[in-house]
Amino acid sequence: MDCVSWLLTNANIVCRIEALEKKGKHSMTHPHSWDTEDEQDNYTLPSPDPLMVLSSTRRVLEVGKHAWINPTALEALSTQWIQSGLTASTASSAWYEQYHFNDGTARTVNWILLLDALNFCFWAEAGQERWSIAYNHTVLNGYWAEAASLTRAVEEGIPLWDAAYLSTITEDTIAHIFRGSLATTPAIPLFEQRVHNAREVGQVLLARYDGQFTNAIEQAAYNAVTLVQLLARDFSSFRDIAFYHSHAVHFLKRAQICVADLFHAFHATHWGALSNIDQLTCFADYKVPQVLRHYHVIEYAPTLAQRIDRQELLAAGCPEELEIRAATVWACELLRRSLARQGVILTAIAVDQQLWLAGQHLAALRPYHRTRTIYY
Repeated sequence: MDCVSWLLTNANIVCRIEALEKKGKHSMTHPHSWDTEDEQDNYTLPSPDPLMVLSSTRRVLEVGKHAWINPTALEALSTQWIQSGLTASTASSAWYEQYHFNDGTARTVNWILLLDALNFCFWAEAGQERWSIAYNHTVLNGYWAEAASLTRAVEEGIPLWDAAYLSTITEDTIAHIFRGSLATTPAIPLFEQRVHNAREVGQVLLARYDGQFTNAIEQAAYNAVTLVQLLARDFSSFRDIAFYHSHAVHFLKRAQICVADLFHAFHATHWGALSNIDQLTCFADYKVPQVLRHYHVIEYAPTLAQRIDRQELLAAGCPEELEIRAATVWACELLRRSLARQGVILTAIAVDQQLWLAGQHLAALRPYHRTRTIYY
């Protein structure tokens, strides 16, 4: 069974895109419905859409009532970026060497796989201290702390590229790797799930790829889309597929970001010489929709907005959470298309990075939505 067939079978659904295309104008319960044919045309689907992220999230956006995209604000942000001098070259991704292990070999490939298997859920409960680490005289939290923790571990002689070692890695070792900046620093969230994911990386690499993720890259014929599909097929922790009113919704956030990290870490050469990188979508997490909300590109129904602002938990897989993620995917895609119409050609992952980096510096951001999940 090939990867596309597996994804369809595993989701137990055949996406009814033809019916969606024929449906035409539809009613929506929020104020920003697709009222004109031009607005509907903005949501045309690429052909092919092998990851089914855009097609499946479009269905959520079509019928959802909790989160939506404000097209006026989206165009304003697109124009603002262009006026600020955004170009394809200025938006190019930088691989931050100070926090990421990279020796240019197959070890780095396995390390990146582990990095993204553990790349999720770094936030603390309201009013509680965040998990943080001290590295090179700097206190870090969030994703940077994760990357630096794994780099620090390699520097201490822990062979995080070794599949056999990862397959039986102990809880004590994971606790040591992610030790906090102070004795009183809380543990990294979802600790047990991270132990499981680290072991799964080792076990699957041994069982299917002779211990080397480079073999997966070769099996995927250096195709970014196929590599995402392999990750979702073979690693349960990368299988980011949810159900919205019985409709399978594909996000594949960490599988896509893993492939993008390989592409950028190797500067699109060697193990990062991946084709079809432009077919990846944005990485629907909690930071990007927070920034999109700041710019009013994504808007929420009053009840949902209040819950987010009160930092209440949204259950993983609930309609509100899935609508936020679906709106995030399409907001990034529509930003990409808007920029392209104005002559700035970016990938969706470059748009994602612009928003994520903005979120590291913007002041007075309202809270992000909070969902305890291994997928972002």
